[in-house]
Amino acid sequence: MTATPRPVIAWKAPPDAAIRAFDFDDTPLFPVIARRAPPDAAIPTHNPAMTPIYGIDFTSSPRKAKPITVARGRLAKNVFELEGIESLPDWAQFEAFLIRPGPWVGGFDFPFGLPREAVIDLGWPLQWKKLTAHCASLGRERFRNALDAWRAPRPVGNKYAHRATDIPARSHSPLKLVNPPVGLMFLEGASRLAAAGLGVPGIVTGDESRIALEAYPGLAARAITRESYKSDEKAKQTPARRKVRAEMVSVLARDGGPFGFTLSGDCKLLASLTRDASGDRLDAVLAAMLAAWGWKRRSRNYGLPGDVDPLEGWIVMA
Repeated sequence: MTATPRPVIAWKAPPDAAIRAFDFDDTPLFPVIARRAPPDAAIPTHNPAMTPIYGIDFTSSPRKAKPITVARGRLAKNVFELEGIESLPDWAQFEAFLIRPGPWVGGFDFPFGLPREAVIDLGWPLQWKKLTAHCASLGRERFRNALDAWRAPRPVGNKYAHRATDIPARSHSPLKLVNPPVGLMFLEGASRLAAAGLGVPGIVTGDESRIALEAYPGLAARAITRESYKSDEKAKQTPARRKVRAEMVSVLARDGGPFGFTLSGDCKLLASLTRDASGDRLDAVLAAMLAAWGWKRRSRNYGLPGDVDPLEGWIVMA
């Protein structure tokens, strides 16, 4: 018989101390229910309330120094329980992750589709699986050259077409190839989703026990703060950005920010979201909470509009 984990409840701090809750050491300074999760085998995954939920902070070039970061948790009684964070440093490990047996739902931080306008102009397939396979067959160089050629004659200020979802989400066009290389993220990510046969609401049915939702951490982050909270550049990994990350984690744990449910987990695990100056761990958790937001609305198309363009897709919570 597995014992119920005993909550660890920290003392209540005044408001001005809340921002230090997960900063500089592993001891929380305001009340957060933090518990160590039991092993996966001890949790009945047939219960929808305990379905594993993943958040994937993606990179188009995974490596040991910059892996794909995956947060794992479960949503029950309006609390997202963060259970762990793992790193996938190469494509083989990411592809193995995609075929893990369900049920599970994942929030993936890369564009699932391309703007229909550009796809039509380029003469590419107008069916999502065929489009992703076609782009993958081009490879990076030919894909990049095609987008550069399409963009070249367009007027300044209108170089990039956007999907319908990019407007409310304020996300980058998937045709963008630098700063950040969102187009390459589509190229590497969407084709692997399609090949793994995941169910993608609004786009393709697939395996309904493995659900992929497009999640944009920036959408959730902007609802919490307007300040910069991360950087991959050492010179920009400042105490000020660390303070913002601590504030963000405090908000998520205290009232859930834009999600309507709170974040909980082991104190050291939550503290690592502040310590990681790249923001990858925090972004993975935001992506997981976005997926959890969609999971709560699974009976209503995961909270997505009813008229999603299946070539473009839609960002959850946009």
